[in-house]
Amino acid sequence: MFKDKVLTCKDCGAEFVFTAGQQAFFLEKGFTNEPSRCPACRAAKKQQRGHNSRGAYPRKMYRATCSRCGAVTEVPFEPRGDRPVYCRACYQMRVESYR
Repeated sequence: MFKDKVLTCKDCGAEFVFTAGQQAFFLEKGFTNEPSRCPACRAAKKQQRGHNSRGAYPRKMYRATCSRCGAVTEVPFEPRGDRPVYCRACYQMRVESYR
């Protein structure tokens, strides 16, 4: 159904391949435009915006002590002291106990 296409990057002018698999992925996700930048320029643009590999801004992490086991851990929110904070292992045990 799809064939590989050779496209030209609008930033650096390099040619890059828009593969049949990538085209199918774009169709599946509902994207209507072809990529206009080569993979290197897309990565550089993403880096300029401060995004990490998942596309999100890096989270600020806070040190905390697990309320259950006492281990020092990092959490993506500032502990207020009025609620318990759990390390990853203790949190998983709590979540599994509710299932």
